[in-house]
Amino acid sequence: MNEPRNSNKRKGSDLSFFGGGLLVLAILGLGLLFTPVAGKIKRGLQEILAPKPVLVKTDDEDIRRQIESRLRSEMEEKLEKELAALKAESEAAKASRQENEPPPMLEPELGSVTDVRKLRSGIPFKTEVKVEKGGIASKERVTDASYMAFYQLTVKFPQPAKTLAELETSNPKLSKLLPGLPKLLEKAEVSSWFNKLYENKTSRIRQDANTLNELLTRHNLYDCETILNLNAENGRKVFFLQAEMDVVSDGSDGDRLPTMPDEIVNSTHYQPFTSLGWPKQGKTPNPMIAGWERRIEGAEKELAAQATAAPRKAWLRDRIAYLKRGIDDLKARSFLIAEYDPFIVIPVNIITASNDPFAPKVGDFAVVVHGEKLYPAIVGDGGPTFKVGEASLRMAREINPKSSPYSRPISDLIISYLVFPGSRDTVKGPPDYAKWRERCGELLAEIGGIGAGYELHEWEDLLPKPLPEPVVPAVEPAADPAPVKVEPAAPASSPVAPIPAPTPAPKTKP
Repeated sequence: MNEPRNSNKRKGSDLSFFGGGLLVLAILGLGLLFTPVAGKIKRGLQEILAPKPVLVKTDDEDIRRQIESRLRSEMEEKLEKELAALKAESEAAKASRQENEPPPMLEPELGSVTDVRKLRSGIPFKTEVKVEKGGIASKERVTDASYMAFYQLTVKFPQPAKTLAELETSNPKLSKLLPGLPKLLEKAEVSSWFNKLYENKTSRIRQDANTLNELLTRHNLYDCETILNLNAENGRKVFFLQAEMDVVSDGSDGDRLPTMPDEIVNSTHYQPFTSLGWPKQGKTPNPMIAGWERRIEGAEKELAAQATAAPRKAWLRDRIAYLKRGIDDLKARSFLIAEYDPFIVIPVNIITASNDPFAPKVGDFAVVVHGEKLYPAIVGDGGPTFKVGEASLRMAREINPKSSPYSRPISDLIISYLVFPGSRDTVKGPPDYAKWRERCGELLAEIGGIGAGYELHEWEDLLPKPLPEPVVPAVEPAADPAPVKVEPAAPASSPVAPIPAPTPAPKTKP
């Protein structure tokens, strides 16, 4: 019986001790409220309990927006061409309309007519039209054999270049420029993207041929010599592409280029975005915003017009929403400028691939090799899935000064592109050409370096610099004139009386 009582006593003493401890802690806590430590504790709790910012990966969003913008531009350009053709056809028909006698009755010319010509795409095209005499029209219109075509197109699927000898067919200096390349080629593997590229090309050709649309040109069909996966002993991976070079002229950045020509600002085809973008750093608005706002204004006027058809109104609403999203993006971010920044373009299905460690991503560093020159660059944009070998206008003009958005610098497959997957910077920002050059030099050193007597090109910043504020020379104050001694005036209380003129003396008579 004693043991329970002793136990109760111990419990009571423990509770008393615990209660006393709480009291002491409470007193200390109240005391801390009146010390600087309280503010630090409060700030620490706020940091712990405050919601953490969520980092959103924007690469895929950037690429989707860029693809949407490019596709819309292509569709609008095609629509404009079709409308212009319809207008020309209508005017021609109107001009030829005459009130003459009806033509005489003529028998149709029967037989076969063969023609061989080259299409605009460069494809030799042989046609044979055979005309036969048939029955009445109501019967022939329901007979398939009355109006039938046979269409056969032959396309040869190319094989990728694999050996140094094959690669140096295009550039004999390649192994001298890149002395580590021969060893890398010993274990090189053909990238699956090579076959995928040509599958996309042939798929597009099949689709266009089946609908009798204009076909992919011979030049754009055979634009890629090879795509190889190279792997150095230290683990450095290289995406090696040998191809031609076409030109892109997209991009805008109000912070670095506050004004652009009116023909670009008002163009419906110029793309102000690139896949690589970064948060806007300055307050100068993007010059392309004004043109896009004018396009919204014009679309809203057409939308409000009663004569606008319902399908057109639906298209206009979609167009206005797209333009507004684009303006928000132009206000929030900056992009590369193809006319000034050296970058290359990789097909979007490659830069968005997540299961290929050799696939480049937007922002990865690259080196472009042409002749005896090595150009540092960056993956700045995504292109069509059926085309490779594109670079910015700045890069193209460095290789061929006559390059333009409508004139490629190189038509032959003699350009080598080395892209280093996984090399992009974690923080995006405006181009730093000196840093690009230094980083590309480091990456090349990991795969064997640069050959003796060669070096990476050094890009010059060609962006127009703001004019300095005019310096107004300081004007020194004129020296004070010498003091002039002024006699004090007489006091007003004692005025000085004027001196009277002397009175002439009276004259006396003699």
